[in-house]
Amino acid sequence: MSLRTAIALVFGVALVASVLVLYSFDAFAAYVAFVSAIMGALALMLFQRPQGARSGGQASTASAPVKGASGEGRGLGAAWTTAQGAAAVAGVDMHASALLETTMESIREGVLVLDAGARVVASNNAARGLFGEAESSALSPLTQVPRRLSELTRDPSIHSAFAAALERGERAEARVETEGPERRVFNLHVAPLKPKPGRAPRSTETRGAVGVFFDITRLERLERVRQEFLSNVSHELRTPLTAILTFVETLEEGAIDDPEHNRRFLSIIRRNSERMRNLINDILELSAIEAGTVEVEPVQVNLSALVNECLTALAARAGAAGVRLLNEVPAEVSVYADARRLEQMLSNLLDNAVKFNAEGGEVRITHERSGARDRIHVADTGEGIAPEHAARIFERFYRVDRARSRALGGTGLGLAIVKHLARAHGGEASVRSAHGQGSTFTVELPAESPARAEA
Repeated sequence: MSLRTAIALVFGVALVASVLVLYSFDAFAAYVAFVSAIMGALALMLFQRPQGARSGGQASTASAPVKGASGEGRGLGAAWTTAQGAAAVAGVDMHASALLETTMESIREGVLVLDAGARVVASNNAARGLFGEAESSALSPLTQVPRRLSELTRDPSIHSAFAAALERGERAEARVETEGPERRVFNLHVAPLKPKPGRAPRSTETRGAVGVFFDITRLERLERVRQEFLSNVSHELRTPLTAILTFVETLEEGAIDDPEHNRRFLSIIRRNSERMRNLINDILELSAIEAGTVEVEPVQVNLSALVNECLTALAARAGAAGVRLLNEVPAEVSVYADARRLEQMLSNLLDNAVKFNAEGGEVRITHERSGARDRIHVADTGEGIAPEHAARIFERFYRVDRARSRALGGTGLGLAIVKHLARAHGGEASVRSAHGQGSTFTVELPAESPARAEA
């Protein structure tokens, strides 16, 4: 006889006895009590509890989000401990282990599970890819026979983090760098695996450890770029500011009354002030372009006429440097671009071509159309750019010859602005150069708008 049947028999006998006792005092009350008991039993039979709620508090636990320290629902905590809870989340009849496996396969973080003997008993695809192992089903061992962590990696930071969890039961973090053609950086978080208090005789004993590898390569790269940018900006501003302060002090000490030198000092102050203004303007412009706040409104623009305007603005500087400017763009050529932004790109390229050209050299502007792309070429006859510099020439503040660039008034941001403006148009900027043979900078733009191309 089952426990449920025994309880039902005891309850029935007690109910009959209660009715008989009550009948001896009040027959109507006994009749009402008996009918109420029958209706209650019928209601219990007709309205049974859901299957997912028969395990006490599990149903309410599975339907509520796990609360963190701040009271907000977070993660896949202990709430989803039954197959019914997993099916409620997935919307299909899926077992909890299958849900966990699917989840682990889809995350980018590597997960590594070790037992108390530092043997790898489970991992996901991201972790196996990190250690160069073949991918298989998620949370499966790296091999059929569990391997020790020392066989998988010799990285001391990984071993130290797992040792802290396994030997001392402490959480640990470590910074891990991978070796190979592509350097990657991970932040490793390791936590000990212990049974819940009261569920085992030795509940404080560490049964293993789980480590999660968070890829922070991109964050490290962005942080390095930020630090380099701040360092470059500080250096670029400090140089002209030092010159300004030096000559201001010289004038204050009496040189302002020296007619032979005071105007030259004032000219130097003005030139360095203009350099600082240009640098700040370029920084603000580049920041706005990178943030996406600069609107590009492309229309059909006559390229030859726009090039002539740029050459006219640079004619005096080119004449002083002995450089010839040649517009070889056919008069009928039009490109699909924002006229003001295209003029800004060409002005930056032409200005550099004049600055770094040889005396008596030439600057040629040409155009070619290849399929659905327009290419505008600005070629000079200067010294050219070595391959190791050409790969980084569009970076902010990157200069091949820093001293010469500063002497000529460059901010180091012109080519970075050209690259980002070209990309804002849906195009690209590139360079072809060989040392001693000049350079050719190319701005590539879509020949027409995507909407018109589809039509």
